[in-house]
Amino acid sequence: MNLANLGKAGLQVAQDRLQTTGHNINNAATPGYSRQAVIAQSAGATSTSAGWVGRGVVAVSVQRSYDTFLSQQLNDSQSRSAALTSYGNQIGQINNLVADRTVGISPAIQKFFDSLDAVASAPADVAARQDLIGQANSLSTQIRNANAFLDSQRQNVNTQVSTTVSQINSYLSRIQDVNKQLATAGATTPGQPPNDLLDQRDQLVNELGQLVDIKTYAQGDQISITTGNGQTLLGGNTVFPLQAQPSVADPGRLAISYTMTGADGQLQTVEMPEGAITGGQLGGLLKFRADALDSVQNDLGRIALGISVAVNQQHTQGVDLSGAQGGALFDVGTPTVIDNARNVSQGAPKASYTPGGLSQITDQDYRVQYDGSGYVVTQMPSGTAVAPVVDATAHTLSFDGVTLDVTGLAPVAGDTWTVQPTRNAAQHMDVLITDPSKIAAAASGAGTANGDNALKLAALRTDKVLGNGSMGLNEAYSQLVNNVAVKTQQNTTAQKAQDTLVQQNTAAQQGVSGVNLDEEYINLQQYQEQYQAAARLINTASTLFDTLLGLRS
Repeated sequence: MNLANLGKAGLQVAQDRLQTTGHNINNAATPGYSRQAVIAQSAGATSTSAGWVGRGVVAVSVQRSYDTFLSQQLNDSQSRSAALTSYGNQIGQINNLVADRTVGISPAIQKFFDSLDAVASAPADVAARQDLIGQANSLSTQIRNANAFLDSQRQNVNTQVSTTVSQINSYLSRIQDVNKQLATAGATTPGQPPNDLLDQRDQLVNELGQLVDIKTYAQGDQISITTGNGQTLLGGNTVFPLQAQPSVADPGRLAISYTMTGADGQLQTVEMPEGAITGGQLGGLLKFRADALDSVQNDLGRIALGISVAVNQQHTQGVDLSGAQGGALFDVGTPTVIDNARNVSQGAPKASYTPGGLSQITDQDYRVQYDGSGYVVTQMPSGTAVAPVVDATAHTLSFDGVTLDVTGLAPVAGDTWTVQPTRNAAQHMDVLITDPSKIAAAASGAGTANGDNALKLAALRTDKVLGNGSMGLNEAYSQLVNNVAVKTQQNTTAQKAQDTLVQQNTAAQQGVSGVNLDEEYINLQQYQEQYQAAARLINTASTLFDTLLGLRS
């Protein structure tokens, strides 16, 4: 190799390095970009009588600075952070709703029982009776408004779940497209990594992981993707999209279904279990709904039911100003029963609250399944089996303060129903008495001017009417507030710790893949000098050639 070719080779490598350095500088702030470097090696040497004379330099490849372990570690930590953020955004709204004890349900309960004390002290006072009706209306309104807020939040979760699933499927399609581009690039330039396409795909995977917990599996220049629990989302050249569909157990609840190839070769959807997805924004939404929203709304319904049933039971023991037996003060609904969409038989059990069973009411939902010979009852989400009391003559089964009438049903094995004793109880809490004279403040048989029954009604403030006789009404609401506060604080603490971990993992990943502008500026100067030196070689070769021509002349 002559001197001019040596200079030319040096110019080419220096130019590649300058261009790559410029590419790094321009993409220093580009999300997902990995620093690139030209890999060069000696072009070898030529044997001469004086020894081996070098032939210069040659660029072998352009490679990105990338560590699979560090990138995966960062993706995982960001996925968990996204789940905590999503959960925190939702539960924070409930915490704001119940945290202020100076307004809302807690003071409304207090004022309602204070008004009962006032009626007990002056049972003939129309103003006191009217205030009691007003406080009853205020209490029921506060409880219904809180329940309406929870209903709207439930609908908002459904909307966000649907939107997130659409985003997940969009990312899967984009990653599939990049997979195809990588396959084409690999065929066009075998052995050379298409760094920018790889970065683009890795960034898409990172952003997908912040929506849902995933695992990736490399197969040559292609990757396959599954959910955290192993359901395939992208395999080969096929996307298996997720779907947000009404749950077969509760059509008002959007569940996540995955797509799989059936025995007939056609794609079919299968509903995932509630806790199958745990990471990313989607995992946070689903955990919030199952872990917080369901329990808070059930607890609120149990409180509404406790007030309504306990007050109604005592109110009917007294008499009003006309001497008539007291009636119900609050409206009380019935437990909700939901047919499973896969049931073969038609119809559902009729549910009611078991007389005298208020203290047995829990904050759980129930799955009632016919197994071919009888009904199996399971608390949800705890999974605790419950042994129902069966009355074969009345065709009923009773459990935890609920009675189901199965008269006329012809179930087949596997038919299932979801029973929600308290989920919708708060929305039914309406005041039925508008006439102050109808307040049954007096004890039966003792005239109409005494306030003995009002005293017993006021005593319900501290009576243990819930939790199998272990919990009063104020205690039940305090427990609801405390549970929300604890979950909010636990999530906040976990979020702070996770944010710190994300920062550490980001620093570690960027330490390998990130662009250091100071370093690039130094490289720029160094490669510029190499370019100039290589140009001098060509210039020197030209001068020597001119000298040879001069000798001939």
